[in-house]
Amino acid sequence: MAIFKGLVSIALFTLTTLFWGIPLIALTFLKVVIPVKRFRKWILDGLCAVALNWIGANLWWMKRWLRPDVTFSIPESLSPHQWWLVISNHRSWTDIFILFMALHRRIPMPRFFLKRQLIWIPIVGLAFWALEFPFMRRFSREQIAKNPALATIDRQSTASMCHRARSAPIAIFNFIEGTRFTIAKRDAQKSPYQHLLRPKAGGISQVLSLLGDQLDGILDVTISYANPSPTFWGFLCGQEAPITLQARTLPIPQWMHESDYHEEKQHKERFHAWTNSLWQEKDALLDSQSDHA
Repeated sequence: MAIFKGLVSIALFTLTTLFWGIPLIALTFLKVVIPVKRFRKWILDGLCAVALNWIGANLWWMKRWLRPDVTFSIPESLSPHQWWLVISNHRSWTDIFILFMALHRRIPMPRFFLKRQLIWIPIVGLAFWALEFPFMRRFSREQIAKNPALATIDRQSTASMCHRARSAPIAIFNFIEGTRFTIAKRDAQKSPYQHLLRPKAGGISQVLSLLGDQLDGILDVTISYANPSPTFWGFLCGQEAPITLQARTLPIPQWMHESDYHEEKQHKERFHAWTNSLWQEKDALLDSQSDHA
């Protein structure tokens, strides 16, 4: 029965993607062939509407077909007319749809920092490109050591997104661990946290430096699974154990958008201290929730 439920879920996901893929492809074609700046905003608004409807359609069947056991704690002051940086821990692909369930149409259209390989996903990858999500190449230290110019590529992608973000409200999502948490990854990087990987501060520090004066705040999200090894397939099969999402708003200190993370050592050290303190609080929260699971 669980496998049947998972297969039906995949079919429903495919149908919603194909249905909303038609206007997506049409608008993307117009965006390419009519590169006039004044039309670009109208087309991008249309693409955002398509994406929001695709998200809404998937949430509709997920809530009724999968009936996930999810508990949300969300600030009441959120608005789709505000600018937000959303940061979260990362355990599974399920995280994305749990975030959508909690925040869909409560904040603006989300933009995720994405691995470049995701651009090759049929239709969805096209949507990522058309909606101007920032794609991260994530070069290794060895590659950057051989060619220091590579270090600026991801920064340029982030800077372009932040520049465009000033024209309309946006919610920038970043899983700042950089990858999904597993015990093996935690041990390999010698993370000081029990339930988290080490946070990577470079991306969000650049967003806050370039856009901090316009952001309404930071939305700090903690996602906790009763299942120690959650999977997206398990979620699609309706077998995921209870999930808890807690969100809180954090003010943006002025120093965060007055200095350059990549150029000023003192600012980098201060930012790392801030993210590590935040991650210690998040780890303690996840620890308390695992004790009650």
